[in-house]
Amino acid sequence: MQARVGTNYPRDMIYVRPLVQIGAARPGDALSLAGGACWFTHVELLSRDAPPRVCAAREAPDAALARLTRPRADWAGLSMDRPRLMGILNLTPDSFSDGGLLTEGAAALARATAMAAEVDILDVGGESTRPGAAPVPGDEEVRRTVPLIAALRCAGLRGPVSIDTRKALVARAALDAGATIINDVSGLTHDPAMVALVAGSRPPVVIMHALGTPSTMQDDPRYDDVLLDVYDALADLAGRAVAAGIDPARIAIDPGIGFGKTPDHNLALLRGIALFHGLGHPILLGASRKRFIGTIAGEADAARRAPGSIAVGLAAFAQGVQILRVHDTTETAQARALWQAVTGGTRP
Repeated sequence: MQARVGTNYPRDMIYVRPLVQIGAARPGDALSLAGGACWFTHVELLSRDAPPRVCAAREAPDAALARLTRPRADWAGLSMDRPRLMGILNLTPDSFSDGGLLTEGAAALARATAMAAEVDILDVGGESTRPGAAPVPGDEEVRRTVPLIAALRCAGLRGPVSIDTRKALVARAALDAGATIINDVSGLTHDPAMVALVAGSRPPVVIMHALGTPSTMQDDPRYDDVLLDVYDALADLAGRAVAAGIDPARIAIDPGIGFGKTPDHNLALLRGIALFHGLGHPILLGASRKRFIGTIAGEADAARRAPGSIAVGLAAFAQGVQILRVHDTTETAQARALWQAVTGGTRP
């Protein structure tokens, strides 16, 4: 059984969740959210010891409003004032929805090349982190991922490439081969050498929240308040990274949908995801094809969950989330284009 999370966090802290809107009918007193197209006039004040309270945004603490409204710096060479897509390339035999599909080099390169025309970032991974997955040795993870990254660069790809790994050995080899981002599902906690690598090499980094390891994370996960507990945990992880010398402008945060969360936990995080703008970093969301989508939609086949994944993604864009990590890149890119056209979802 997982330990309960949340008992060590401050009971008197006030959390500020912007009640996000988008569109041209914007009041004159509206505040821009993180420098993007979304805005807000009211906030929800949350705490652990009192009921939620809605108030005018300008009644919120000045420091909280400053973090919510400050334009985000470019991340991985991409402006954060519009929705971005990160395409998933799992080079694993056992990932939950596409394991074994891209284990051959030619197939992986062809898929990566096609995907690069549809997304802003390619995310290459060689270790499954599905619930119950066993660890993969570092040298095997390097063997799976580094040749593709090198081949992409040799083929002329210039855009951002992310290495999805918990291990400094793998991250170092991937950076040497041409990767430009480290995406660590452990929040830089699995490998003690990872923080020093990121601080020294200075790549953009995704810090994700997970409760436990892939092999144990779904063993009865519990929280006092999942939204506030994950917020505090990510604040702590990002704070430790900055204290270790990692530039805060290079950090993106990920609430870790499905990583030590029940379906109800996932829904609570998605409903309240705008709270995480208060951390002051771009938000990355990885909900694509995950089990809770199948549970709610009644779809057991993960490869057939694109509609549910896109619905979750567009709802996240409407809350100002800057980056979606997705499997179904063609479909999601089309949905993003239409969402932007209908809502005006790019900054004027």
